[in-house]
Amino acid sequence: MGIAQVFHVDRDHPRMRLVHQAAEILRRGGLIVHPTDTTYAIGAHLENKRGIEKLYTLKKKSLKRPLSYLCGDLANIAQFAQVSDEAYRTMKRLLPGPYTFILDANRNAPRTTQTQRKEIGIRIPDDPFCRALIQEVGMPVISTSAYVHGGDLLADPDDILKVLGGYVDLIVDAGIIPPEPSTIISFVGDEPTLVRQGKASLISTRRPRLRLASRKGKAILGPVFSAMLNLFPVGAS
Repeated sequence: MGIAQVFHVDRDHPRMRLVHQAAEILRRGGLIVHPTDTTYAIGAHLENKRGIEKLYTLKKKSLKRPLSYLCGDLANIAQFAQVSDEAYRTMKRLLPGPYTFILDANRNAPRTTQTQRKEIGIRIPDDPFCRALIQEVGMPVISTSAYVHGGDLLADPDDILKVLGGYVDLIVDAGIIPPEPSTIISFVGDEPTLVRQGKASLISTRRPRLRLASRKGKAILGPVFSAMLNLFPVGAS
């Protein structure tokens, strides 16, 4: 593989010609680096088994940690994951936005996208280019954040080109994106679990605090969680 192509885009007003070309690269089995609402990500087509395996290799990512399905809407999610009523209500309120939801995979989810526990990560990014790309591809894009194993998230497209230019087919340059990891909420098990506090905050001084309890280093969103979602808007703070 040679050095990746680079497309320069306006994140808020992406040219559809470039979106179409990026989607074609994914459909042909290529990997692309593209912007999201939290950081740059490396994406592969859902049906590109070799490409998905390459994502794990590039990141030296553990099979215990799921890759993300970047979806265009909630209908995409139900195609590949088991979605409880509580999870659906929560995602409907919070998405699109800087959240990743961990859900049990269903039989439609390719095995290469699942953890050893048969879980997948779900995102609907609040980024115009990313959502236009997903719509153009016609199915979720499998994704992981752009960084080198053991290093920081990559924010500058020039650095991305230096580090990943020989491993991907396209870099979509939307300027420097200060990386802010997504907030991760798991709906696997009996109670929703706050796995990682990221860009979006579930706790704010401007609204009553959610009750949190500790379990194995993670926060359990208490029984008041769903009620709070109905009463207060929850988003980035």
